[in-house]
Amino acid sequence: MRNWIIGALLIAALAGCKSTETQDAAPVEDRAATSSATVPPSGATTSGATTPGVTGTAGSASNPAAALRDPNNILSKRSIYFEYDQFTIKDEFRPIIEAHAKYLQANRNARATLQGHTDERGTREYNIALGQKRADAVKRMMVLLGASEIQVETVSFGKEKPRREGHDEGSWAENRRVDILHAGE
Repeated sequence: MRNWIIGALLIAALAGCKSTETQDAAPVEDRAATSSATVPPSGATTSGATTPGVTGTAGSASNPAAALRDPNNILSKRSIYFEYDQFTIKDEFRPIIEAHAKYLQANRNARATLQGHTDERGTREYNIALGQKRADAVKRMMVLLGASEIQVETVSFGKEKPRREGHDEGSWAENRRVDILHAGE
């Protein structure tokens, strides 16, 4: 009986930690609603598939993984950035996700891990959940674009592995991301 009461109190305490209500499904941002002044965080790249000098996404037949290391290939872009407290995928990052999904579709033995991250604001528990929602949103889009469910794994690090230390908007913007890692790299 005592264990049951302690368990119930623990569940009630965790339920009270929720700071904001979130959506279950990751909404996809409407291009018309996106401001033309949207600028990626410093150091972020948003090169699309139509960028001059970008090669195909599948890589060469003899070494498809070479495309992942080619700095001129969109597959070398590995980070998807998010707005504060959001897990909506911005239009500017869709070409990157699409390229990685097509790579996985063309290379059925390939595997990818999506690592969700947040900035330092918020509780540890909230940020772990938000990082997971971000990673899951990217996975859903990759699967819709042709990758297999079993090829893509998601994990959340929350605020535990910042890309850039600092307590300012520039640092926070760099840390609100999903990183795409391919197996064997």
